[in-house]
Amino acid sequence: MTTSTLSIDTSSSASFRVKLTDLASAISTDPQDEFLPVFATSRLVALMEIASARVLKPYLEPGQLYVGVTVGVLHTAPTPGDALVTAEATYKAKEGKMFVFDVLASNEGARFGAAVHKRDVVDAQRLLVGAKKRVADSPSQSV
Repeated sequence: MTTSTLSIDTSSSASFRVKLTDLASAISTDPQDEFLPVFATSRLVALMEIASARVLKPYLEPGQLYVGVTVGVLHTAPTPGDALVTAEATYKAKEGKMFVFDVLASNEGARFGAAVHKRDVVDAQRLLVGAKKRVADSPSQSV
């Protein structure tokens, strides 16, 4: 990765309009689970990851990709369906191999989330081979 030109405070954003599939009520895998029809925290994390990844994208070399490693997220207010949500990620530091981002999330009304997110740059093929190997090597678990 060519990061010599990546500067502290470089930022990028990602936005989308909240659909039914983005609501907490849509993420349940069991009928006994009950969640409200508001923007799901898991989708907030995904939006924050996308914004952060966009900061790094111009600096990747062929065959590299960026992966999320940690997310410390605060989801402080509900957002209804059909609202426009935006995450703004700002590169703050490099800790070893990790790229550290501050991420703020807002909707059409106000800020509703914040996170510290760390990403790593990896060789895409090596990561995919390793993922398949871990699954193949793990003992099968029956339900």
